[in-house]
Amino acid sequence: MPEIYQSIAQHYHERTKYDPETLASKSQRLDWAKQPVPFKEYKIGSDYDLKPYLQQQAESFANNPDAKWWQRLSQLLFHSYGLTAKMPSMGSAVYLRSAPSAGGLYPAEVYLLSRGTPLLPAGLYNYQCRTHSLMQYWENDVWQALQAACFWHPTLENTQLAIITTAVFYRSVWRYEDRAYRRIFLDTGHLLGNIELAGAITDYRPHLIGGFVDEAVNDLLYIDPEQEGATVVIALADLLDVKQNLPLGKTALPSTIDTNYPSIPDGELLKYFHFHTQIQSGGTVDKNLTTIKPENTLEDKYNFPFCDKISTVTTPIDWGENLLDLENTIYKRRSTRAYSGENLTFDELKALLDFTYQSQNYIDQNLDNCPDYFDLNLIETFIAVSGVKGLDSGCYYYAPKAQELRQIRFKNFRRELHFLCLGQELGRDAGAVIFHTADLKTAIAQYGDRVYRYLHLDAGHLGQKLNLAAIRLNIGVSGIGGFFDDQVNDVLGIPADEAVLYITTLGRPR
Repeated sequence: MPEIYQSIAQHYHERTKYDPETLASKSQRLDWAKQPVPFKEYKIGSDYDLKPYLQQQAESFANNPDAKWWQRLSQLLFHSYGLTAKMPSMGSAVYLRSAPSAGGLYPAEVYLLSRGTPLLPAGLYNYQCRTHSLMQYWENDVWQALQAACFWHPTLENTQLAIITTAVFYRSVWRYEDRAYRRIFLDTGHLLGNIELAGAITDYRPHLIGGFVDEAVNDLLYIDPEQEGATVVIALADLLDVKQNLPLGKTALPSTIDTNYPSIPDGELLKYFHFHTQIQSGGTVDKNLTTIKPENTLEDKYNFPFCDKISTVTTPIDWGENLLDLENTIYKRRSTRAYSGENLTFDELKALLDFTYQSQNYIDQNLDNCPDYFDLNLIETFIAVSGVKGLDSGCYYYAPKAQELRQIRFKNFRRELHFLCLGQELGRDAGAVIFHTADLKTAIAQYGDRVYRYLHLDAGHLGQKLNLAAIRLNIGVSGIGGFFDDQVNDVLGIPADEAVLYITTLGRPR
């Protein structure tokens, strides 16, 4: 039986850690005959083709507001999760999308809900990325049911559109087994990063809603909860519609904390965990989040008098007029396969951190009370520097509000990073490796076991911002979701109870 003080989120995290002694026994040979298809198909429904509006120049729509509306929606969806390349692979071809996914498996699905606009009838739509179209598979008004499922969230009062992301579990489980739950939410975090930025390009303002009755949203979408589950609801405000405003509401709500769980066999842990992080209908939810806040903020961490504090304040990245270069960067983003080992510059690292954490410099949105994240006060950032010109090798803590690095270890970690990243040369040859971590026990005390979703969604979102900034600066970048968990803490010198969420490697492409 599990230890009584360990909640299901802590138990899941411990059970799915990679360890050098046990990893070999866990690795399975992939059955390519059972490779999942990363797309949903509908036999009946109405198809809305978005392709004609993708390449059209904005000037051609100046006197055609209907076409302009379709163009904005088309670009929002394409830059969020559109198909950007097709590559041959073992089994079937791999379709690459604008958001990265571990193993190219794309467990996330994107649904659009319309309240009923002059151009998009009320109902449910699935985004079909292969054809860049919307498939309307349900024609009736579902908005009130969505509002009820989201506890009448204020952002849904005046908005006309909403996005719901789901996870098709087997797509990722096929390769990553029970640890797939981490990958699913990191991948969805990448998608959320794109939705935030695509909204800035197309004059939509997304607002995340993580607190909803899971069963109600699943029923609303007509999905089989054994195969697929809702992960995030996003209210989508049209900034060009003056009748719409976007009152801020809570992005995250707590779930229960489950410590009374049975012995769960391998292969069943993911689904058990997902079900027990759900918010149940009829349950009491503290929408004011009056739970205990941690005594020390992240800005207080490693803030010792003898600790070197290095400013990261810098000139923001220029994304061109109307953020045009951001569009191009999303389109051409690819994960780097190998680094040369050459140094980055400190100015480049500062620019990466600025775009990722200083949102107010780009889209007029401060990270305090930000509708793009669930709770960034729970995420910590550490940077292992191996090759950054102008910065000593070692491990640094990054304080985003103070905009400074605090050096906590003095060593070049190339050899250790190679080992930590499961022997991947990306870790060894990177100029800098960024780690996102969280104090899991404190996070659970605030939001219950559901916080495991929020943490990985936020970490993936930050990772996608790093991805895009790196591509814009012609720096190589690759996210790593597979690592030796406990050994990361040992090497970096951070407390053992810090859960490692995500790793992003940065370097010169080979």
